[in-house]
Amino acid sequence: MKTVKGLVVAISSALLVLPLAASAYEKGDMLLKFGAASVNPKSTSDDIKGMPGQPVTADDEVQVGISGTYMLSSKLGIELLAATPFSHQIDGKGGALNGADIGSVKHLPPTLSAQYYFMGSQGQFKPYVGAGINYTVFFDEEAGAGSQGLGYNKLDLDDSFGLAAQIGLDYQINKKWMLNASAMYAKIGTTATLSGNGIADLNVDYDLDPMVYRLNVGMTF
Repeated sequence: MKTVKGLVVAISSALLVLPLAASAYEKGDMLLKFGAASVNPKSTSDDIKGMPGQPVTADDEVQVGISGTYMLSSKLGIELLAATPFSHQIDGKGGALNGADIGSVKHLPPTLSAQYYFMGSQGQFKPYVGAGINYTVFFDEEAGAGSQGLGYNKLDLDDSFGLAAQIGLDYQINKKWMLNASAMYAKIGTTATLSGNGIADLNVDYDLDPMVYRLNVGMTF
């Protein structure tokens, strides 16, 4: 979280010196927001199939997030969210594999959402809610030392398709610049498969269902 705190300080120092001016969004406006995005997966998975009491866990990750919103009216916008690839370490949690390095994976979670500015986007503070669809692509999966010690040298995670919901707030610095904070829940479920030569595969279902927190600076075009 030090990265997020540092970003807040830097943005505040740079932009608070700009003149304040309230400005309403209008139909046809384009909002570009970029900053820190923190993905915080659900703490544990289901148990590994065939290994009762043995779930796995994935760590949090902060990367650069970017989104573009096209305003269909002063209240309704369509947002596309993207980010630089997130990396997660997967470890055993509890049981015989507690703390074992199961593997690592990267993912990209593009999300398309409709956003509603329920106060009509008037004034400097512009709260909104949103709902949409998330598609998460997993790649660069690697089996960790703990998995390799059991004879498993390959890790695969299925891609995911699910719903997403968000709340957020834009703070208008002037007609062009804004600060933004948001929180999004994304339904992300996958099946991870460990495989090796001559041994049966190990499978675990993991509903990551992360909270995604963003702190951004934005521009209106």
